[in-house]
Amino acid sequence: MNGYPVRVDATLDSDLSRWLWLVKWLLAIPHYFVLAFLWAAFVVLSVVAWVAILVTGRYPRAIFDFNVGVLRWSWRVAYYTYGGLGTDHYPPFSLEDRPDYPAHLEIEYPAHLSRGLALVKSWLLAIPHYLVIAFFLGTGLYVATSGDTDASRAWSGGLISLLVFVAAVVLLFTGAYPRPIFDLVLGLNRWVLRVAAYAGLMTDDYPPFRLDMGGTDPGTGVLTLSQPTAAAAAPPPVPQTTEPTTEPTTQPATPPTTQTEAGPPPGAPPPGPPARPPSRWGAGRIIAVIVGAVLAFTSLGMLAAGGLLRLADDGIRDSQGYLMSSDVEFTSPGYAATSPDVELRGGTPAVDVPERWLGTVKVEADGRTDAGVFIGIARTSDVESYLSGVARSTVRDPLGSDQNPRTDYTDGGAPKQAPQDQDIWVASADGQGQQTLTWKADEGNWTLVVMNDQGTRPVAADVSVGATIPILDDIAVGLLIAGLVGVVISAAVLIAALSRPHSGT
Repeated sequence: MNGYPVRVDATLDSDLSRWLWLVKWLLAIPHYFVLAFLWAAFVVLSVVAWVAILVTGRYPRAIFDFNVGVLRWSWRVAYYTYGGLGTDHYPPFSLEDRPDYPAHLEIEYPAHLSRGLALVKSWLLAIPHYLVIAFFLGTGLYVATSGDTDASRAWSGGLISLLVFVAAVVLLFTGAYPRPIFDLVLGLNRWVLRVAAYAGLMTDDYPPFRLDMGGTDPGTGVLTLSQPTAAAAAPPPVPQTTEPTTEPTTQPATPPTTQTEAGPPPGAPPPGPPARPPSRWGAGRIIAVIVGAVLAFTSLGMLAAGGLLRLADDGIRDSQGYLMSSDVEFTSPGYAATSPDVELRGGTPAVDVPERWLGTVKVEADGRTDAGVFIGIARTSDVESYLSGVARSTVRDPLGSDQNPRTDYTDGGAPKQAPQDQDIWVASADGQGQQTLTWKADEGNWTLVVMNDQGTRPVAADVSVGATIPILDDIAVGLLIAGLVGVVISAAVLIAALSRPHSGT
């Protein structure tokens, strides 16, 4: 291939529909759905290719063909829809090049790639091009705010979409796609696809800062890819002889190609289209690659989540192994401040859900009045019986708006007895300064009560609640194991799909 190793060509249909572009967003939905999975596979396989380039200096050919096919598929859909609107022919569901389709993308397979450039191409060297194509694809952001409702509306668009929209409006009224706009749109898309191939590690040749306009890619030369050279296209020379002919000069020679030029005999069926070579990327192989890549992506996410959960779990526990909340204000102008009813449901005889999920609960309270503070946990029915007719507040939303807890106040009188004189508590603590209680979680309906230790009013304390939550360890380990198993399975699926023999090199 001469010139730049990425070639993008397109032919403008001469009989474009005036109105079809209005619904192409709907017609292309099946392609968008498939491309979402193809691009997920593209990302995963690009990471695999990056590792292979660092180790071997070569881009694995099967992955290269697949990723080029994804770019080709995306280009055909973009050309059909609002990246070009240059054809009304529905894009084929194929990774292969289709000679009968008016949009084409070819990337020359590199014999060798630089290991050093693979480390910096995508995120550093391509930054100048990212800034340029961001303008092509859409970085302009317009935000409008309504004065009446303060509702914000945003719009983001790029030069390509703007030019295609202008061409669509002209097509709607005149029936013709403006040729200068078509050439410019093709040049912009060509720039974008060159950068995509470079950032995708498919070439070490830096994309030119050049707008090669027109349907035929002028940046790769005219005689490239499958086109023959001038020497190959020219007919072979006729050999000369020195022997005189013995044929009479008046008898005309019979041209050797007369039957060929005359075409098929009368009555013969017309010749069919040339046979298409078998596809190297059938539906089954593509699905296998997508499944393997999506599984790899999911498995890597599980590994990352499991590792982060493990690190966070170890890092945010206190010295006693509890995961504690921040302080919440339990205040009331009455005689008690309570939590809402908390229901803990039991599991099976073999699995104790509250103990497995919460483990041991710890509550810390620091009184903000001169009186001592009391904290206790009891069944909700017992608390309702004890505080019946007592002035109290229920903290419904501990965080609330602006970090202020939302409370509901119930008016009433004073309790008949001090809280520590009750035998309803499954766990309690009282006294001056910070008080701490611990409780092994159990099934049932429970309520946390904060009072002054002598049952006086008002109540004010900073309360934090935590638990050991042993299930977090199981979740982290489960994610790590599932991620490792998924990586192994995805690797087997990808290797089986990508190593299938195919023609071509």
